[in-house]
Amino acid sequence: MDILKSIEHEQMKNKIPELKIGNTVRVHVRVKEGNRERIQVFEGIIIKKQGGGVNATFTVRKISYGVGVEKTFLVHSPRIEKIEVTRVGKARRAKLYYLRDRIGKSAKTKEQVGARIETREITVKEDVVPVEGEPEEATVEQVTETVKEEAVETIAPAEETTKIDKEEAKTEAVEDKKSE
Repeated sequence: MDILKSIEHEQMKNKIPELKIGNTVRVHVRVKEGNRERIQVFEGIIIKKQGGGVNATFTVRKISYGVGVEKTFLVHSPRIEKIEVTRVGKARRAKLYYLRDRIGKSAKTKEQVGARIETREITVKEDVVPVEGEPEEATVEQVTETVKEEAVETIAPAEETTKIDKEEAKTEAVEDKKSE
């Protein structure tokens, strides 16, 4: 591995939350004031994501006392304590810059109908524990033991037959009668 990539890999978090454009999130950030440290919550809509690896960022926008406030956070920053998804928004664009011109209720995204709030996390890197008596290179067996996937139950809607399927079924029935 390249020296720069190895240093970046050390700085990355193991798991990051799945962030989507249009979602309303609460970002818990550690703020240092003098010699004290406290956690400040910033709640708003994700209007953009950019970058990759250690440099991945996302921008959150909220309206505070009638003034729009945007903050850009590093995904892998040690200052971010946690990120909670409070609303699943419906967005059809990659960047929601048009929200900057809006005020009040129109400055929100529509909520996705029937969406459940799930705390999905993406595993960025795995923790590899070296086995005694073996070299430090990770084998496939060690990596598969350390990675554990979390199963999330989702309820799929029942499949509906469309008009085309019904028409095809009718034509097949008519052809079957004709052939008899």
